[in-house]
Amino acid sequence: MFLYICSLLLFLHLGINLAVVRIVTEELTLSPDSSCKKAMKKCLSFSFLLGFFAFILLTIFSDFISTTILKNQVKSYIFVIIAISLPFISIAACLNGYFSALRKNGKNAINKIFEQTVKIISTAFILSLFMPNGIHYACLSLVLGEAISEISSCIFVYVLYIIERNKNHFRSDNNRNYTKRILKISVPIAITSYIRSGLSTLKQLLIPSRLEKSGLSYEACMSSYGLINGMVMPVLMFPEVIINSFSGLLIPEFTYFNTKKRYSKINSVLTKIFRITFCFSVCAIGVFLFYSDKISLFIYNNLTVSTYLKILCPLLLFMYLDSVVDSVLKGVDKQVNVMNINILDLFVSIFCIYFLLPLFGINGYIYVIFISELLNSCMSIFQLYKFSKFKIDFKNWIIKPFLFILISFIVTEISIRNPCINATAFSLKIIFFVFCYSLLTLLFNRVKLVD
Repeated sequence: MFLYICSLLLFLHLGINLAVVRIVTEELTLSPDSSCKKAMKKCLSFSFLLGFFAFILLTIFSDFISTTILKNQVKSYIFVIIAISLPFISIAACLNGYFSALRKNGKNAINKIFEQTVKIISTAFILSLFMPNGIHYACLSLVLGEAISEISSCIFVYVLYIIERNKNHFRSDNNRNYTKRILKISVPIAITSYIRSGLSTLKQLLIPSRLEKSGLSYEACMSSYGLINGMVMPVLMFPEVIINSFSGLLIPEFTYFNTKKRYSKINSVLTKIFRITFCFSVCAIGVFLFYSDKISLFIYNNLTVSTYLKILCPLLLFMYLDSVVDSVLKGVDKQVNVMNINILDLFVSIFCIYFLLPLFGINGYIYVIFISELLNSCMSIFQLYKFSKFKIDFKNWIIKPFLFILISFIVTEISIRNPCINATAFSLKIIFFVFCYSLLTLLFNRVKLVD
């Protein structure tokens, strides 16, 4: 609940980041010599106002949240410290969007490294001072470390922004009004994010209680639920780090194509993106399908995790693809559709949780995950299809990749027969499997190394 309250206040800032990416990209597309100063000034003003509003809101209700909602488990001044960092988080989100629009994500990466470094150093130092005083002061140390890192990150990325802005000698800013465009993008996202966050919280609270209705004890419910959400899903979603690293870059690219009305280019790029995403997803499925036992033993020393990894890994094709499709939809001004699909997905999930979990227990939760992911992914793909009318290449996107993972597994097992008795040997075996699969993909599936 504590994390939910904090994240709820930050949802309002999500739309600002997308608004900056979209507006700056559109401005540079229509006027390549534009300095975008007016657009950024307006976006930064909105970011500060939203952050300041969140600061005031959290400060005013800090006592209520502490005493009534959290039953004095967290002191009110903890929320005040969090509130102080909110305007800085909002401004940093705006500036990160600016660098994404310029395709200079290296500066965002540098800023993120700087932020994490400051967080580790400051948290460790404050913990060394306060830890002997008890667990409450340890919590205070973590919050202070987080606040210091967010404020430092905002200052650092603002300096990078000033340097970048001064490099641009163009001064041909226009007199367009950006307020309506900012509100058009950010407000629907903020509203739907609040709704989605509330439904998501309801979903998480509902699962244990409905599992109990199946006859399981509360401890068994929490154990099974924790096994899937806390152990299985993080392992399955770990490869998505690679997908997320480029899916965010698609927003300014497709904003550019959409602004220029280059729809044929959109389709050609979509074809390439889908081919790469399908190939990557099938490779991840192969790893978890063939080697889940060893993965479970080396990470958790628990073979039960392996069973769920094998059951859920086919969904990776839809999970990873959905992340890419959502970014493309946001780039072509369909961000409200994305949020509506997510809200509908949550309603369906809550409905299924309510009726399926008492009947099927933890297996019912597996059914819910399948229904949710398939529904969300298929609806997103359908929205993109309505916009671009892209063609699905079953042969190169699905049939060949699955054939390649089977061949790669056979070659790997023949080449490396010695049992993997340690994590290093097993990691090398996985690397060899991925290498075989990648080689087959490059040779026989029209994927180039440059892709």
